[in-house]
Amino acid sequence: MTTPENMLTKEQIENFSQRIDVRKNLLLDEIRQVLARSKHEHQVDLIGGAGDSGDVAAASVMRDITQAEVVRDVEEVRDIVAAKQRIETGRYGLCIDCEDAIRFKRLDAYPTAKRCYTCQVSHEKRQGHTQP
Repeated sequence: MTTPENMLTKEQIENFSQRIDVRKNLLLDEIRQVLARSKHEHQVDLIGGAGDSGDVAAASVMRDITQAEVVRDVEEVRDIVAAKQRIETGRYGLCIDCEDAIRFKRLDAYPTAKRCYTCQVSHEKRQGHTQP
């Protein structure tokens, strides 16, 4: 249960908010760079030819990796947007499942955490995969 001693201070929330903003900007820059690089590489492939079958396979793997990087980064941006919404509504630091406070150490390690550790473990077991 949330008690006064495990509630975040206004300064702590502001610190987390700033860290989240910095991470969001970094991710958006990374997404732009990956997409620009991917577009450039695709244009080079079209102009220069595909090469041998090994080159084609390597290019395919690189496209898959690029796509996975972008998907991962976009998912993290979505987590950031959700965390910022929780900050704005006064729900930041509260578990979305049980509504108990999320421990400071967990938020410090993962500022966009939306669940307390116990609920996150239960969620992962239900989903069959791990997610912070």
